[in-house]
Amino acid sequence: MQKIIEGKKYDTETATLIATYEYSNLRDFNYCLEELYQTKKGPYFIYGEGGPLSKYAEEIGNNTTSGSCTMYLVNEEEAKEFAIANLDAEDFEEIFGEVEEG
Repeated sequence: MQKIIEGKKYDTETATLIATYEYSNLRDFNYCLEELYQTKKGPYFIYGEGGPLSKYAEEIGNNTTSGSCTMYLVNEEEAKEFAIANLDAEDFEEIFGEVEEG
């Protein structure tokens, strides 16, 4: 998918996929897929899609929703939070660098 955001093109085909979150399956109205990407120039973005009862639901009429998809920018902190929630520690450190031991 390609989308122009703030005057710049973002493309899931040319960006690097970092982490993925998926809930349920396409037949479920609550289905949700989110993928964190980083472009070659550095910015992060999320591609998200979901069913008519997901956070990606789109109103199409009176009390009627449909599933949809979108892309939006996230800053580095938001990208790290998404990655922490959806990657194991080793993969996270491979991408974002070593984290101090607790």
